[in-house]
Amino acid sequence: MRKINTAKSLVAGALSFALFSLAPQGFANNDLPDLGTAAVNTFSLEKENSYGDAYMRVIRSSAPMLNDPVLSQYMTELGNKLVAHATGVKTPFYFFLLRNDEINAFAFFGGHVGVHTGLFLNADNESQLASVIGHEISHVTQRHLARSIEAKEKSSTATMAAMLGSILLAIAVPQAGMAALATTQAMSAQSQINYTRLHEKEADRIGMQILVDAGFDPDGAADFFAKLATRYRFTSKPPQMLLTHPLPESRIAEARNRAAQYPHRYVPDSLDFQLAKARIQVRFSSYSEESALLLFQEQIKKRSYSFEQAAQYGLALALLRSDKAKQAEEIIDSLLKQDPNNLFYIDTKTDLLLARNQHTKAIALLEEERQLKPTSQVININLANAYIEDDKPQKAIPILEEMIFLDRQNQLPLLLLSDAYKKAGNKAMEYYAKAESMALAADYDGAIDQLNFAYRLSEQKPLQLARIEARIRQFKQSKKALDLL
Repeated sequence: MRKINTAKSLVAGALSFALFSLAPQGFANNDLPDLGTAAVNTFSLEKENSYGDAYMRVIRSSAPMLNDPVLSQYMTELGNKLVAHATGVKTPFYFFLLRNDEINAFAFFGGHVGVHTGLFLNADNESQLASVIGHEISHVTQRHLARSIEAKEKSSTATMAAMLGSILLAIAVPQAGMAALATTQAMSAQSQINYTRLHEKEADRIGMQILVDAGFDPDGAADFFAKLATRYRFTSKPPQMLLTHPLPESRIAEARNRAAQYPHRYVPDSLDFQLAKARIQVRFSSYSEESALLLFQEQIKKRSYSFEQAAQYGLALALLRSDKAKQAEEIIDSLLKQDPNNLFYIDTKTDLLLARNQHTKAIALLEEERQLKPTSQVININLANAYIEDDKPQKAIPILEEMIFLDRQNQLPLLLLSDAYKKAGNKAMEYYAKAESMALAADYDGAIDQLNFAYRLSEQKPLQLARIEARIRQFKQSKKALDLL
């Protein structure tokens, strides 16, 4: 699979998107749009969705995306809870995690919201995390990126293209994006920065309303802002989030004032948030084995936790990471007795059972849970994987195909589906699933190669041949569009 690993490649890709989008349109001499209006002249919603899809494919190929079903399901459920209380939602939302200890979150075309794992590591509770996600949701619903582009319609083609490239790059690589921004004309760059500040203020205001309406603590935003400001007040290298979301004292004060306008209420923290944070600390952070183990041992010893269950869960994961599976399983079994349907515990219990080749027990546990949660990503991914490991790929295939039908952006079911077809001896469909996975990462050349292999192995199957031919044509069109960028 083709990899795009450098900031330079991302700059080129972002600039290409800009050139492709704006060259056919021409540039009107419109004034800056009013902040309360949607961008409708330069970028249609259809075009935004197209760019969002293309850029998401680039991110899959170049960024450390986290394909952890437990964390992905948690992020999706939290994000959707917030979106349900947003106004002006005109596009589906897709929430994803990047494995990066930096504190950052970003949003771009098509309802895509990315969150760095470092945000979990630094948030104290779910309201703080939700305040950041609500802010990013507001960037999408208010179409800030499209409006930023419209604000540059008086600029030349080159400046417009460079500006869009800088904006898109700053989403994922803020330092490089700000450097690219500096290469444009000084006046144009300054107006872009000012306009962005207005967007930030609007996103703060609307994000706060989303946060409160969704039942979270309105002080979550100000608390998290203040925490970051205090931690990085004297540092020469602020986190990525502060490069694109500056924190002057006035912004923190405004967040406090907004929160004070709402009735004070007690909002308990979320066990699922603390479980997700523990999972990231042990499995997806820079903590060493020893540090992770010591962290949760100290939490339990000093009782310095929000939920004892989360501390115990973190300890179990740390023990498992240190090859102490028996001790880990004792803790997980105890947690399951308290909460038998908890997906965090079930996922880890499944890992423990499969590690001992106890496939039948794992499958029985997951099939029972599937009756309660038939669309759960966690249950279905684990069940399909258990069937594959138990040499029953034919039972995994329909589970995975249904998952792909419900979520066409999730690469993990496609990777497992390829494994299932391989074990089932169906080489044609193995190649087909690989092709779909590669296309999700913008590797259309590799995807077309895989489909050609599938085509040669699909003789006497006219429907399958027609399906493959159609997909080859679609991928060629997509590749041509990217090549023209």
